[in-house]
Amino acid sequence: MTKTREERRLLPLALHTGAAVRELDRIAIEESGIAGITLMRRAAQACADVVQQCWPAADVVRVFCGSGNNAGDGYLLAGLLAQRGLKVEAIVVGDIVKLGADASAAYQFCEQSDATIQPLSEAAFADGASLFVDALLGIGLSGLVRADFAKVITRINEHSATKGLPVLSVDIPSGLSADNGQVLGVAIRATATVTFIGTKRGLLTGDGTDMVGELYFDDLGVPVDVLKRVPATALRLSNESLAGLLPRRLRNSHKNRFGHILVVGGDQGMGGAVVMSAEAALRTGAGLVSVATHPNHAASLLSRVPELMVRGIATEADQVDSVGGIEALAVMVEQSSVVVLGPGLGKSQWSREMFNTVMEVTSRNGRAMVIDADGLNLLSAGFEKRENWVLTPHPGEASKLLTALEAESGDKATLETLGKIERAATDRFAMCELLQCYLGGAVVLKGAGSLISDGGEMWLCPHGNPGMSTAGMGDVLSGVVGAMLGQGLLIGDAARLAVMMHAVAGDRAVSVTGERGLVATDLMSQLRKLANEYS
Repeated sequence: MTKTREERRLLPLALHTGAAVRELDRIAIEESGIAGITLMRRAAQACADVVQQCWPAADVVRVFCGSGNNAGDGYLLAGLLAQRGLKVEAIVVGDIVKLGADASAAYQFCEQSDATIQPLSEAAFADGASLFVDALLGIGLSGLVRADFAKVITRINEHSATKGLPVLSVDIPSGLSADNGQVLGVAIRATATVTFIGTKRGLLTGDGTDMVGELYFDDLGVPVDVLKRVPATALRLSNESLAGLLPRRLRNSHKNRFGHILVVGGDQGMGGAVVMSAEAALRTGAGLVSVATHPNHAASLLSRVPELMVRGIATEADQVDSVGGIEALAVMVEQSSVVVLGPGLGKSQWSREMFNTVMEVTSRNGRAMVIDADGLNLLSAGFEKRENWVLTPHPGEASKLLTALEAESGDKATLETLGKIERAATDRFAMCELLQCYLGGAVVLKGAGSLISDGGEMWLCPHGNPGMSTAGMGDVLSGVVGAMLGQGLLIGDAARLAVMMHAVAGDRAVSVTGERGLVATDLMSQLRKLANEYS
């Protein structure tokens, strides 16, 4: 029975590396008795169905085929589409002599069909096609794309962009790393991708989010017991995986039951960061929220959100009224249940004193923490590990932390660690895992396809949009994480739920008005709704 387009959009929670999917493929063939050519036929059939579902008017299709099993899928697809009455040209880019047994059988099927097989030439990019199919390179690619393939990929992308021609990628856009979503020199920018057996984690993060287009999935009929034989290396966040984390509130409740969040930051000129973080904590269920900020911002923060408790903190000796010295900050940390450190904190002498005081007090009293923004930059100057914090770096902040880790490892001459750091420089999964290993707690590596690691499983958030690439979004996220911790969630659960809520709120906020012009405070109303939906 042919799956609908919507059914193919449903992805499994398990995410795999390319090697893991190749192992699943091997088990299915060698131990479950499914012939390799059968899997190829099923893959080609799935792609043929997507072609007709997505582009029913397509009548001239050019399928670009490489030399591996991906090419076998392409040759079979060309033959199947020709059987359905389309004019199909299979463009030979790879060396036919290098085709394996199954891919050679696929080539022979294509030869015997009404599809035509043509060597690569300028004619492949002539006008007249209504769809290009990318079956050039598969999931085994690890190094940079070879020059001959890179030239073809570039031409396909240029033709697609200038002519508005859709491109379907078979299993993965050629040139994209299946493991980490990195473009390996150059990659196909697909309109849609049909992936098989297991979802490759690189499709959902980093550059992969720009390259795959609409993502479709087919398990090719591989039995569930086979799919369970190879553990997932990451899991996709979903509503089901987060259901029930926020408990229903008792009618006989009071504010102290839902956490007292202290947001610390807001150096001169950066007061907006702390107010956004604090308001996000309130809107997602925190019982009490206090703010320790620069004295210049105290009054304006209260006028913006009167529900906050705000204290101006200065380092001078003589303070009056609502302005306290650094010792007042220590008292506030003692009175809180969770500290969010970093929004708008800055890098001044005031910033460093605020940071050092919070770190010193929390090391004694064990308060849970969220560290973001400039808090992470200051943390990189004094490396330490804790198990009760959530760190939320973007890639730039993560790189700075890795540099600090490299200096630390250099003293120990730990070659293994240095090797991991080198790999982490280009691998988001390795970066997140490494930071968590050496810093503890939970690490949220922000970006397209945000990653969360708490030392157990790695999770990937498939939501969010480019409109969220604006100032203040990270401050809002830190406040939501703080609120989740304040309401009793474990470190990893708090990070996962907060990231999901934040991303979905961003998606809902742009669903009507679009991505451009989205600002961080646009998420507040959506966050409140989501906090109740997840309860």
